Amino acid sequence: MLKAPFDPVQLAIPFFVLAIVLEILLGRFGKAKANYETRDTAMSLSMGLGSTIAGVLFGGVIFAATVWVYEHRLFTIPMTAVWAWVAVFFLEDLTYYWFHRIAHERRFWWASHVNHHTSTHYNLSTALRQTWTGGVAGTWLLWLPLVFFGFPPAMVAIQKGISLVYQFWIHTEAVGRMPRWFEAVFNTPSHHRVHHARNPRYLDANYAGILIIWDRMFGTFIPEVDEEPCRYGTVKNLGNFNLLHNVFHEWVGIAKDVAGSKSPKEAIGYLFGPPGWSPDGSRETSHTLKAKWRARLGGE
Repeated sequence: MLKAPFDPVQLAIPFFVLAIVLEILLGRFGKAKANYETRDTAMSLSMGLGSTIAGVLFGGVIFAATVWVYEHRLFTIPMTAVWAWVAVFFLEDLTYYWFHRIAHERRFWWASHVNHHTSTHYNLSTALRQTWTGGVAGTWLLWLPLVFFGFPPAMVAIQKGISLVYQFWIHTEAVGRMPRWFEAVFNTPSHHRVHHARNPRYLDANYAGILIIWDRMFGTFIPEVDEEPCRYGTVKNLGNFNLLHNVFHEWVGIAKDVAGSKSPKEAIGYLFGPPGWSPDGSRETSHTLKAKWRARLGGE
């Protein structure tokens, strides 16, 4: 099957809205930890709407490329087989892990992902801060091997949607820690708070979609600790609620750096080095920030 018969994200939109309203009300009445700021929430909603429009604009190209790859597939995997759904669940989630890790560790892809992290608040509306430029950045290419192997495009699309719906509920401070067995296997609000934190301790960690096991396997898991609450946003917060600036600021920054580079090597570094990379090391990256934090910790 080429086109998915339903979209889990579209079906879940009423739930998203009701959950956000409920979280706001619980926060207002002191029944849950939920920090909302009107302009910040409006920014998140605007980004979500813009992402939907961008998805429509790029959807035709992505769908055509996906269909072409499927027509040249190695095998034919039936959507009716239970084992196929189990397999695509794990393989799609592993793909998401590597997409998410690359999107944080390489600046070109960080430029399309950074807007998801620009809020200094952490609540359910933050989950709606989705990329407008993922189609341009080509992050969707990472899922094509699943189609090439033989998973129907509709099957992959449905599983991607299920993953996004799952990740909605983990964008909250209203939920503490889940039971230990659940925390060991699945991505949770506690794990994802770490991912959105800008504390040096927490940088570049917990890239999971649904299963946290990938972070544990590949050495990127960091637990949330009570003695250091998460501070949200990016290393250098934008400090404004300008929609276009929030969406495109890193692309503009890349263009300026590449234009001012003194050699092809520098240009490549600005494009594909880690966020914050500079030829002379004068800018701070996650690696240098974590190194300084560890040095301070060792000196105490």
